[in-house]
Amino acid sequence: MLAVIIVIVLVVLIVGFTWLSFNGIVKMRNQVDNGWSQIDVQLKRRADLIPNLVETVKGYAAHERGTLEAVIQARSASVQANTPAEAAAAEGPITQALGRLFALAEQYPNLKADVNFQQLQQEITSTEDRIAYARQFYNDSVMNYHNKIDTFPGMVVAKLGTFPHREFFDAPEADEAVPRVQF
Repeated sequence: MLAVIIVIVLVVLIVGFTWLSFNGIVKMRNQVDNGWSQIDVQLKRRADLIPNLVETVKGYAAHERGTLEAVIQARSASVQANTPAEAAAAEGPITQALGRLFALAEQYPNLKADVNFQQLQQEITSTEDRIAYARQFYNDSVMNYHNKIDTFPGMVVAKLGTFPHREFFDAPEADEAVPRVQF
């Protein structure tokens, strides 16, 4: 009788532990999905602001066609990205193109003083900060999720369900380059 009770208690403990571990992994997977969703929202927000910025710049610097086309092409590539890897690959060109566009504004005092341009520039800068924060949150969530499914006992439970590894949202090469300061 005592052996039956011990076996029942062990079975209940194992089932309960497995259930709790499984739910923990599901919560982490959902957090990763939420993190990616937040990045996607901010990337779309930036992509929606870019055409307005380009139109504002066109009014003052229409002959800067190459820079404006580079921004539009980079935006198109960014909008078509569906995965973290694709979005990360699109980040470098769009960041560089926006940098060139903002540098272009320095050559045109009237553009630099335009209220619409200033507001759009502030919105894009704010969005870039939000993207950086969302990227950090997402990568932290992916790391925690990987830790959970790669360590015992989570790895045993993860094998029972479909819990694949997720991609990190890596910084574009342009963000990784360390600027050189020369005097």
